[in-house]
Amino acid sequence: MKSMLSDQELVLAFISGNNSAMDIIISRYHKKILYYIRHSIKDTMVSEDLCQETFMKAINSLRQNGYHDEGYFSAWLFRIAHNLIIDHFRKEAKLKTVSNETTEVDLFNNAKYSDETIENKLIKTQINSDLKELIHLLPEDQKTTVLMRVNLQMSFKEIADAQGISINTALGRMRYAIINLRKMITEKSLTMIA
Repeated sequence: MKSMLSDQELVLAFISGNNSAMDIIISRYHKKILYYIRHSIKDTMVSEDLCQETFMKAINSLRQNGYHDEGYFSAWLFRIAHNLIIDHFRKEAKLKTVSNETTEVDLFNNAKYSDETIENKLIKTQINSDLKELIHLLPEDQKTTVLMRVNLQMSFKEIADAQGISINTALGRMRYAIINLRKMITEKSLTMIA
């Protein structure tokens, strides 16, 4: 039964010309990818479109030899979806403009819309730089879990599936990563508040 094949076996079958292998991959991941997108984008139609686009990008990339099997096919799919979500929000941000003439209150004389001070930007930049440096000092399994959780915004179940570990192991790695980060922050006397 083809549905019992691993992701890697299905990918190889698809690359070899078996289009039904992609049907199995899509049926295996459609709900998960859609749920992941819907978590960030509340619009059902936009979420469906981005889900379809995720699979189209994956298909095109597989056809052009753009995927190199490292045993993390599901993580690769989620990364495509994540990038599409980011692109969507960038496009939305460009389209949203506000006119001061359409409201009685002066929108541009509001602290909420004012630019951050240069000092706050520098502090945040330094904090992010310090944190990235500390994350790279973590043991490899903890670092990978943190990056998948924070950068790819994957659930612990998705992280566990992508790494071939149990959810408890993924949770444990995240817990130990946080403990280690706190310890390093204290040892280095770093401040993590802007």
